[in-house]
Amino acid sequence: AVPSAKKAKSLASFFFFQTGPPLEDAQDLDALCLAKSYFDLKEYDRAAYFLRGCRSQKAYFLYMYSRYLSGEKKKDDETVDSLGPLEKGQVRNEALRELRVELSKKHSAGELDGFALYLYGVVLRKLDLLKEAVDIFVAATHALPLHWGAWLELCNLITNIEMLKSLSLPDCWVRDFFMAHMYTELQMIKEALQKYQSLMEAGFAKSTYIISQIAVAYHNIRDIDQALDLFNELREQDPFRIENMDTFSNLLYVRSMKPELSYLAHNLVEIDKYRVETCCVIGNYYSLRSQHEKAALYFQRALKLNPRCLGAWTLMGHEYMEMKNTSAAIQAYRHAIEVNKRDYRAWYGLGQTYEILKMPFYSLYYYRKAHQLRPNDSRMLVALGECYEKLSQQVEAKKCYWRAYSVGDVERMALLKLAGLAEQRRETSARRVCVLSLSQEQLEHAEVSTALRYLGQYYFKNKLYDEASLCAQRCCDYNDVSLSSTHRHTEASLIDQIPWRGCRCRYGTMLWKSW
Repeated sequence: AVPSAKKAKSLASFFFFQTGPPLEDAQDLDALCLAKSYFDLKEYDRAAYFLRGCRSQKAYFLYMYSRYLSGEKKKDDETVDSLGPLEKGQVRNEALRELRVELSKKHSAGELDGFALYLYGVVLRKLDLLKEAVDIFVAATHALPLHWGAWLELCNLITNIEMLKSLSLPDCWVRDFFMAHMYTELQMIKEALQKYQSLMEAGFAKSTYIISQIAVAYHNIRDIDQALDLFNELREQDPFRIENMDTFSNLLYVRSMKPELSYLAHNLVEIDKYRVETCCVIGNYYSLRSQHEKAALYFQRALKLNPRCLGAWTLMGHEYMEMKNTSAAIQAYRHAIEVNKRDYRAWYGLGQTYEILKMPFYSLYYYRKAHQLRPNDSRMLVALGECYEKLSQQVEAKKCYWRAYSVGDVERMALLKLAGLAEQRRETSARRVCVLSLSQEQLEHAEVSTALRYLGQYYFKNKLYDEASLCAQRCCDYNDVSLSSTHRHTEASLIDQIPWRGCRCRYGTMLWKSW
């Protein structure tokens, strides 16, 4: 199976020392073995010290990598006591600039191997030199195609399909795994599933990695039943697996499957309670129990273990929203975007936060970003439509609602929103909108009541009194708490007006007087 993102960083040193040193590196062997021992003990400065005079490529990589990890360790140490997890991204690794200068000289001279190129790309990404980082990671995949860590780093920097197609990637079987992974990240689920199916037919049918990725793909398109089945199959094949279990817990959370989520949390604690995924699962469990303070605490623990955990940042933002802490939620969502700009949930969360703060222009910007990442998600389109309505851009709002209905309205709100908009604009399309809304299955009482109210008012204005009376009676029959007293009064008033007008229209004044 292809290794996960968490293991990717350790792969460089793992694969690096699996092959015996060539003859020209024999003179550095003693220093290299000593430094590797210090490296395994996480004494990075000592490891770098004993590799200063070595000239082999392996020794050079371990020397530079030890300096990089030393800087990362010192950065984390500075944030543990003085700052909270939300401010963790504000502290920089002081060794990055020096490493960049030295690696740049070596790269210009063509002296970097696949591992050193990978490290150079990581340094450039950390310095926000993203364009240069992409070129270096592509070069790293050519120099060492089987290093999955370089492929994953490249994946995080690709923003759209056009950029993916423009890259010159090596012709290797690992490329198929990378393309399938990228299709999933870019929400091209159909292409991703086809690619994974071809990989299974090519001999990876029993790969738990592929099963997990297919489950994640179904999760992304909200096919919850299929995703749950695959995750349950994965648990049967690999009961001690922790990778991707945070995504599994998200599905259990959405379905409110509290016993299953509780069992999963306890099981992962028994396996390894200090894993990021375990903390996220426990956080989801407490969130489902509406214990949002405890949930946020566990998401913070996950971020202490891995500050680049995308899911933890986003979920912590959700918890802060539940606790009405909008400033902390905004910070969490922004950190999630820094980790991965393709995370539509963070963009959407920012839009919701600014909508609560009654800042529709900001909200519109973030909803647009979310819509660009999920163009066929009706929730993004409905949110955009509501923003346009608040900004009195009713034509744009109407387009959004119609588009949401066309792509499949998940929350069954688009047509009702469109009906209300049509009623405000006094458009004759209100009747058609409400009829379409009523034709949908499994509507909630409040939604049916709203649709009947719109339809009844339309019939009344067009002097179709029998139809108006029927709609008004059906609307009042619901008597649902979600139907406001104002709306009940409106329907009652409509019923009071209908008989008089109906009699005069049909039978004339004499019949009305006798009645």
